[in-house]
Amino acid sequence: MAGNRTFTMIKPDAFEAGNSGAILKMIEEAGFKIVAMKATRLTPELAGKFYEVHKERPFYADLCAYMSSGPIIAAILEKDNAVEDFRTLIGATNPANAAEGTIRKIFAKSIEANAVHGSDSDENAAIEGNFYFSQTERVI
Repeated sequence: MAGNRTFTMIKPDAFEAGNSGAILKMIEEAGFKIVAMKATRLTPELAGKFYEVHKERPFYADLCAYMSSGPIIAAILEKDNAVEDFRTLIGATNPANAAEGTIRKIFAKSIEANAVHGSDSDENAAIEGNFYFSQTERVI
């Protein structure tokens, strides 16, 4: 059964370009409720921890450097079938392959600077949300 929460990040490229408001508007207009949100900046160490699953991949070091290069917005979103519906809304990882009208088609600069992160499973949504929002922070 699909869950009703997912996790997203507006990445440094989209934040720096001033696209956060427009991206959040698209998210809300697609029927998602933002139940937790914060602006933050990852240290290289925290970026490494978040992307640890990719540690053996050749792009890991560049990914960690990029994700710690500027502020991000982390958010937990709620909607029925949240993970799948959000993945549809954001589009393919490579913006060249993303469907028209998706967040990445509109706002991504490249496959690396692709504007947003979206959890790929209910399990990862919970793990990733918990990474950014501790139990002491109240998620509504």
